[in-house]
Amino acid sequence: MKRYLLLLSTVPFMISCNSQTKKNTTKTDTTINDTTTNALNLPVPDTGASKTKFSKVIGWPADKTPVAPAGFTVTRFAGNIKSPRNIYVAPNGDILVVLSNSERNTKEKIANALSGKDKAEVSGSSANTVLLFRDTNKDGKFDLQTTFLSGLDQPYGVLIIGNSFYVANTDGLYVYPYKTGDTKITAKGKKIVELPAGGYNNHWTRNLITNADHSKIYITVGSGSNAGENGMEHEVRRANILEVNPDGTGEKIYAAGLRNPVGVAWAPVTNALWTAVNERDGLGDDLVPDYITSVKPGGFYGWPYSYYGQNEDPRLKGQHPELVKSALVPDLAVGSHTASLGLAFYTAKNFPEKYQNGAFIGQHGSWNRSVLAGYKVAFVPFKNGKPAGKLEDFLTGFIADEAKGEVYGRPVGVAVANDGALLVADDVSGVVWRVAAK
Repeated sequence: MKRYLLLLSTVPFMISCNSQTKKNTTKTDTTINDTTTNALNLPVPDTGASKTKFSKVIGWPADKTPVAPAGFTVTRFAGNIKSPRNIYVAPNGDILVVLSNSERNTKEKIANALSGKDKAEVSGSSANTVLLFRDTNKDGKFDLQTTFLSGLDQPYGVLIIGNSFYVANTDGLYVYPYKTGDTKITAKGKKIVELPAGGYNNHWTRNLITNADHSKIYITVGSGSNAGENGMEHEVRRANILEVNPDGTGEKIYAAGLRNPVGVAWAPVTNALWTAVNERDGLGDDLVPDYITSVKPGGFYGWPYSYYGQNEDPRLKGQHPELVKSALVPDLAVGSHTASLGLAFYTAKNFPEKYQNGAFIGQHGSWNRSVLAGYKVAFVPFKNGKPAGKLEDFLTGFIADEAKGEVYGRPVGVAVANDGALLVADDVSGVVWRVAAK
């Protein structure tokens, strides 16, 4: 525990070995949209006001798709696959889709059946597989599908650097031999970084990104609890973005106090690293806002002692005021309990000008709220590397019946394909959606 507290206390003053962040060469759902800029008028936290409403996933009818703004088409890029959570576009244009889901023990299965939570997620054993889709004639439809890699352990982030293929399993970073054009990996992988496995709710995901010269890899690791209730000795190297060398050595905490950072992307213009963070539960319908933010090397973002800057969490009142004082304010709130997980900047040219360099956010959807929130892909325009307008709906229609809590699907990972289309992973419905400009 002393080691962890020491790490936290020194995080805001760390000097990153990568101090100059480098560039990586209609219809609206009836949900509350409480997104604002970082000048927030937050309600008073209430630990007795927590509500629970799990959605019930009913799946998509064959003739129905999500709804995009006028000027776009939405089609099924892939379907009938178990829990597509993350999407990675390989340097050669191959689309890699990571299949994984939460795995529940017997006690959790019983509790989830009683609460209805099991109707909101993919159940059973995780597929633990990466699928490859290749569109050889560039018509927006794949003509080759292969099982690229299997036998994994709740994978999420994948990454290609030269002749190496990296996978972030829940328990560690693995590397495999790879060469451009491979459609299957059969060689055994090597674990090069040990990571704390599992986590509160769905905090088992570990995402990956590299910088422009591929000298560093960044690994997201969510917290193992909601607000440190299991003891901070169990949160060592968690609620962090870690930085390592491509061989797994030289680990540093790049940023801390990020409850569950999942989406990561390099912002155009500024070349800053950005992340989408899923914030804490139990303080009321409108606390705490999920957010997207640029990530300052050595920055501390509050968890678990404070939220959205220096707003103290009443459950840890008076603990580590020096950390609370150092907590950075995120760049943009994107709604409380929206489960904002996916993040991608639009750097292609196919979409209209307003979308150029803007950010798409996959909002998986709430459960710790009295009404549904999220269940959409949101968009925020950027100018000069900063948010330049209000968050707006982009891909909606996921909610089938608000009153009944019925939803067709839940979007998670988002990615921009080499042809300029936006790909969206809908994990509970087993679909990857393709959104293209007409």
